[in-house]
Amino acid sequence: MRTHETSGFTLIELLLVVVVIGILAAISIPKFSEVRTKAFYATLKADLKNLATLQDIYHNSNYSYSTNQTDLEFVVSDGVTVTIGEATGTGWSATAAHAAMPSQSCALYHGDAAAVAPATVVGVTECSG
Repeated sequence: MRTHETSGFTLIELLLVVVVIGILAAISIPKFSEVRTKAFYATLKADLKNLATLQDIYHNSNYSYSTNQTDLEFVVSDGVTVTIGEATGTGWSATAAHAAMPSQSCALYHGDAAAVAPATVVGVTECSG
């Protein structure tokens, strides 16, 4: 007499695997999104810090700040837009936004420049959102 050995998975086992994968996805996707947002903010802050350094170097040579990113030799990160709103002999301000987060931005101002939202403290990069 011949016996049949069955191989493979039962429907219940397959459904259980699908449920476990679904639970793991439900947990990991929001965490990934949060980490991604933090990375975008870190990029914005880094670009503004680089701009501040280049503004200081430019000021040491020219005794004024510049609104021209080419004069500063400033290169922005991919997806980032930096706008220098004001630049005089005594201060400057700038905002940065990322294409992936159009409703949020970071800002920084220095010296006698007018505060630009969301920055409220001279020399401190602050972000909305």
